Amino acid sequence: MQQEKVTGFFYKNPSLKIREFLSYLTLRLGIIFSLNMQSTIIYFWIYQLTNDKLSLGLVGLAEVIPAIGCSFFSGHVVDENEKRKMVIRCLSGYIFIGCCLFGIALPITQAQLPIGASQCLIYLFVFVGGVIRAFYSPSMFSLFGLIVPREHYPNATSWSSMAWQMGAVLGPLAAGFLIAWIGIPFGLLGVVIIQMAMFLPLLKITVKPILKKAKEPILQSVTEGLRFVMKTPTLLAAQCLDMFSVLFGGAVALLPVYQKEILHVNEMGFGILRSAPGVGALLTLGLLAFLPLKTYPGRKLFVCVTGFAVSIIIFGISKNFYLSFFMLLFSGMFDAVSVVIRSTILQLVTPDEMRGRVSAVNTMFVSSSNELGDFESGVMAHWLGTVRAVVTGGCITLGVIAFTFFKAPQLREFSFEEKNKE
Repeated sequence: MQQEKVTGFFYKNPSLKIREFLSYLTLRLGIIFSLNMQSTIIYFWIYQLTNDKLSLGLVGLAEVIPAIGCSFFSGHVVDENEKRKMVIRCLSGYIFIGCCLFGIALPITQAQLPIGASQCLIYLFVFVGGVIRAFYSPSMFSLFGLIVPREHYPNATSWSSMAWQMGAVLGPLAAGFLIAWIGIPFGLLGVVIIQMAMFLPLLKITVKPILKKAKEPILQSVTEGLRFVMKTPTLLAAQCLDMFSVLFGGAVALLPVYQKEILHVNEMGFGILRSAPGVGALLTLGLLAFLPLKTYPGRKLFVCVTGFAVSIIIFGISKNFYLSFFMLLFSGMFDAVSVVIRSTILQLVTPDEMRGRVSAVNTMFVSSSNELGDFESGVMAHWLGTVRAVVTGGCITLGVIAFTFFKAPQLREFSFEEKNKE
């Protein structure tokens, strides 16, 4: 009986005993699910309107510009405001965007709008979403630190990543199904309904204290967050590694091209391919719930990022749907481990009163690299062709990994145990 208690599921996952953390997981899952649904529909919609690879890259550019630009001051705003209220405002903004996109996608609206006008309006609301994201990401990151005790960060980060990946898996699958079943407009309406339902778990989280009491000029406040990241070698190396890996190694933006011109599958096949990295990540994160990462996290990070790059290269040259699916699946499995390690490093080394600002810098370094990577993929595919673009990006990623491995010994030797003792 005692042995069961010591080795039981909740003993290994103490963060799941925290009720507010369960509400946090539900909220994170629901919002990521809806945003991935929306993103998948938008990419499919844009390519159907334009049949242009570069237009896919412009979707990512439309989001990354405000996400980076607003991140210069969003962390300061988040640190000086109550975190739950900030998330409520961001969720309300996402609902507004969803309603507008639904209105644009309606057949009666499309009949009145030229293709160019529809495209510009889509980019406009993607841009507004990027502004909201600049505030949403640091708000959720800060809220995490106020809900979960520090000693449970590695375990809670695994579950938070699992919630994110589950949304990333199910969102594209649901989008592909809804596009094929009821079309783009009502798929976008489903996004709005899900986001409205997310107020239920959000309001179960209590109001949290504002830890940053001292008021200071915004420029000084923002500079402190950036200076902290630059002076923390382990954090800086982890963020740079992720940023360049995602920037050059991402291939998701080009999936509509692979679906239509290379693999020749239908809308459901597109949804399956889009969700494959998330499926792999979800499988790995489920395994990590029973076999937590404890030893040599820095070295494991480099191994997994290398596996991610190799999987992307093989996907790039594949013309077989099943091989492509499994390479995307493996890329998600490798990425899941590196996400948990990077996220835990970020949580452990960041002081509580600087969480908003440091997370905002993280958005500039890492989160926005997804959209900037989408733009890079679109531009390279336009210049080099789709296959060459993906393979070249994977090879550049391998070069970045080798460079970081030899130039960042602090990351290579990083240990969770030492940071937990601090």
